[in-house]
Amino acid sequence: MERLELKTDVRTSTGKGPARVLRREGKIPAILYGPETEAVMLSVSIKELENCLKKTGSAQILLDLVIQNGDTTTRPAMIKELQMHPVSQNFLHVDFYEVAMDRKIKVKIPVKTVGMSKGVELGGLLQIIRRELEVLCLPNEIPDVIEIDVTDLDVGESVHVKEIPLEGNIEIPPDVNFTVITVLSPKGEEEE
Repeated sequence: MERLELKTDVRTSTGKGPARVLRREGKIPAILYGPETEAVMLSVSIKELENCLKKTGSAQILLDLVIQNGDTTTRPAMIKELQMHPVSQNFLHVDFYEVAMDRKIKVKIPVKTVGMSKGVELGGLLQIIRRELEVLCLPNEIPDVIEIDVTDLDVGESVHVKEIPLEGNIEIPPDVNFTVITVLSPKGEEEE
């Protein structure tokens, strides 16, 4: 996963009035926080944030936040929460979470199926029960998707979390073993 650079400015004023002024200027209020970081109030250009979101198709974006406040510092961060207006869908506020590059983090990765299932060729229906899986990995090893080969799945068979092969230093939390994909029998067929 590539790291994108995003320029931010430190802000000193808080509240609705200053936030409205920022939005008129094409910026939105933001905050950076983390486990070993003191919270820093920031402002971000809406266009630069949109460009970062468009460049990556993943929901998890690893950013190099360039914080400008007289001197410039760079911190690795991820978008924790992005608040949007319910009607206009304009960005209102963004929360950045500073990550340690040597510590594993929990992220949700989309699931993608590969191949044509034997059960589907026999008239079954492939059902994806979980479209995302939560994994533990280092920030610079976040996969774009988790691919699951379904060519050997027959009617009535399923793929569980423990059966998914993972590459590299990626692990799934040990307490979960739910069904991810299953092949349902055709509706018109009677059960024996």
